[in-house]
Amino acid sequence: MITQRLTEVSHGAPAVGPYSLGVVAEGKFLYISGQGPYHPEAKNLVRGSIGEQTELALQSVRRIVEAAGAEVKDIVRCGVYLQPLTSETFQEMNTVYSKFFALHKPARTTIGATLLNMDVEIDAIVALP
Repeated sequence: MITQRLTEVSHGAPAVGPYSLGVVAEGKFLYISGQGPYHPEAKNLVRGSIGEQTELALQSVRRIVEAAGAEVKDIVRCGVYLQPLTSETFQEMNTVYSKFFALHKPARTTIGATLLNMDVEIDAIVALP
């Protein structure tokens, strides 16, 4: 049962299609839709380096997590979609991802994908406190 839908987040990317930024199920889990490299001051997606895009996508994830009353340490799984998936892009993404999560290591899948107007997209599942 869906108990809450997050359709807006302060300084976050707006949902630009028929989806929610995040959905709380049973009051226990927050499912976050894929977040791209949204720059809150520019109010649009930024297509910089893979590292820059990863940082912006993770900051978008953080804003949604915090809007739901949770913290980054509550993230239990991430999906990372990377274009193109090469050892170089994987390493650049992974460097930023590692710094963001530090000692917290959620489960993760990294998938090569065809993306529109971005090269990094990240979704997440959060265990709510």
